[in-house]
Parts: sequence; structure tokens; C-alpha cells
Amino acid sequence: MTETTKGSADGLRGGYFTRTRAAVSLLFFINGLMMGAWAPKIPIFAASLSLSEAHLGIMLFVFGVGSLLLMPIAGFQISRFGSNRVVLVAALLFIPTIVFITLVDALWVGAVAIFLFGGLAGAMDVAMNANAVEVERSMRRSIMSSCHAFWSLGGLVGAATGGVLIAAIGALGHALLVAGVAFALLAIAQTMILVDRPHPTERRERARLPLSPLPWLIGLIALFSMIPEGAILDWGALYLGKELNASTAHSGFAFAAFSLAMAAMRFAGDLVRDRFGAVTTLRLCTIASFVGLIIAGQAPNVTIALIGFGIAGIGISNMVPIAFSAGGNIPGLAPGIGLSVVTSLGYSGILFAPSIIGFIAEYTSLSSVFTAVSLLNLVVLALSGLARHADRIGEARP
Repeated sequence: MTETTKGSADGLRGGYFTRTRAAVSLLFFINGLMMGAWAPKIPIFAASLSLSEAHLGIMLFVFGVGSLLLMPIAGFQISRFGSNRVVLVAALLFIPTIVFITLVDALWVGAVAIFLFGGLAGAMDVAMNANAVEVERSMRRSIMSSCHAFWSLGGLVGAATGGVLIAAIGALGHALLVAGVAFALLAIAQTMILVDRPHPTERRERARLPLSPLPWLIGLIALFSMIPEGAILDWGALYLGKELNASTAHSGFAFAAFSLAMAAMRFAGDLVRDRFGAVTTLRLCTIASFVGLIIAGQAPNVTIALIGFGIAGIGISNMVPIAFSAGGNIPGLAPGIGLSVVTSLGYSGILFAPSIIGFIAEYTSLSSVFTAVSLLNLVVLALSGLARHADRIGEARP
């Protein structure tokens, strides 16, 4: 029996929550923990390099460039070595970057650090998602939504504890503690990760960009759903601290409130969608996102802002999964082609929009930014009928 077969057999024997599922869930949690821990460090990173909001926007753009450059490299390595090896290497390289990014003392060092942080985060993201797909196949059940819920849970822990730990033990102490915890969790996960067979000779389908407007319109849903997520991750802490006078200990609570709501709804997401259908679920989520962002943007104090970010998290939680499902189930279009368009547009929102927000915030305010970002939900609402394609996920393909 090969390692791959053995892993699959174990997955089938283990029941609902197998060892391989536990391992990939831990990987998502680790990645989320790192990103959540980064949220309260952003104001400190900006202050250490004397960055204006516009210059911080440029740094966040470098973060996005790193992700988009290393993501396809990780994908290529997965085809050569298997997702289990790539995710381990990516995680081992990614975890120390939280310490590197804390020690920066010059602009060029900061640019290198944030490039590696974003790039290796993206590489690990690709590999852990690929491993989750293999676990799904081995178990013959869907687990992707709960995996992303574990990412949100990690983000919640990282963001909620980050400000408190930074205030208590300093930025470097916080970074070392986060890295130590992440390495410990990785040590637990690595013995259980599903070993999948590499596909070095896998024939890659040649595909031109689709001429049909449908995947691009669904891609807009993903794009306008992920821009608010990126805005809250990268600018929420600065907004609470600068405009609502939150302490360092409380500054990370914006992404924490958002992640708490998002994690809870992602664990329940499959049940909600099965009950109401993709179109109705998307519309309800979009309205929640709109209302939450308005409340957060117009909040008179930190408490109201956190309530707003929490409501936005409830909404955004299932908007992106529905868009991705719809993109992979477009009639007459290969799933990989449609999904590639939708995911590329979607991730560009979370990777590059925060840098643009920095330039806008330089001349307005983050309060105005969060209020304006809420309007993107109106476009999603107008296009929400396209989510009907997500309900084709269980149909047999010819």
C-alpha cells in the first residue's frame, strides 16, 4: 500500500473528523493565527519606519505582490512534490517572518520582510488548500468551509491576543511567542498530514481567458466581497487606534470581532446554504455586510465599531465561498477556467485594495473609507442572482 493510499484509507476509516482532517485544520489555524497576529502589529510596523498612510499603502502593495508571485510557484512545486511537502516547507519558512517583520529598522528591510511575509503566507495558503482538496477526496465529504472557519478562528486568536501581548511583553516578545506556538502546532500537525502523490507529468489544460461575461461578473462578486475583508485586516487596528482612540491592547479587536463572527458563520455556512439556497444566502449575507460596515464606519466609539465589524464578519463569511462555488459550476465552462477567473479577481481585492485604501485615507479618513467600502455590497446585491450556479455543485457533469 502506498503512502497516498494509506492516507486515504485512514481518512475513510476515521469517521467525521479524521487525523488528516485535523492536520489540515491545524494548518489553516496556523496561517490564520499568523495573519491575525499581524493585524495589531501594523501600526507598530508603520511607526518603526515612520510611514505615512500612503507609504504604508505601498508596503501593503508589496505584501500583495509577494503573495501573487509565490502562489503560482507553490502550485508548480505541489505538482512536483505533493501538497504535504510544500505546505510543510512553506510553513517552516513562513512562521519566522513574524519575527523578521518585527525587527525591521529601515525601509528596504521592511520591504523585504513584508514581501516574504506576504509571499510565504500565500504559498502556504495554496498548499494547505490543495491538501484540503485531497482530504476531501479521501473522506468523500466536503470540509473546505470548516477549514476556512479554522483560518478565521486562528485569525481571531491572533488578533484578540496580539494587542494585549504586545502591551504586556513588547512587540518582539509577542512575535517570538506567536512563532513558538505556531511551530508547536506545526509539529503536531506534520505527523498527520495526508501524503498525496505528486503529479510531475500531469497534463495541464491549455485554456484561453473566457469570452463569456459570466465568470467575470461572478469574479466581481468575489472581488467586492474580499475588498472589505482586506480593509478590516490591514486598516482596522489603525482605525480604532487613530480615529477612535483605542489603546494598543484593544487595537487588534477590530479584526478579532470580524474573525469571531466569520468563524462562527463559516462553521454553520454549509447548513445555512443548504436550507436557503445560494442566492438567498448571498443576499442575506450581503445586506449584513453592508449594514455592518456602515455601523463601523460611522461609529462614535470603539464598542459600536466592534459591533459593526462583527456584523460585517457575519455577512462576508459566506459571500466568497458562494462566489467560488458559482465560478466552478458555470454551464459550458471547465470548472478550472471559471474558478481561476473568480479566484484571481477575488484575491486581488484582499491583496491590493488595502494599498489603494492607504492613498485614499491620506486625504480623507478611515471612517470615510469603511463607509464607502460598504457601497460595494450594492454591486454584489445587484449580481446576486448569478449565485444560482453555486447550487449546481451536486449535479453530475457530462
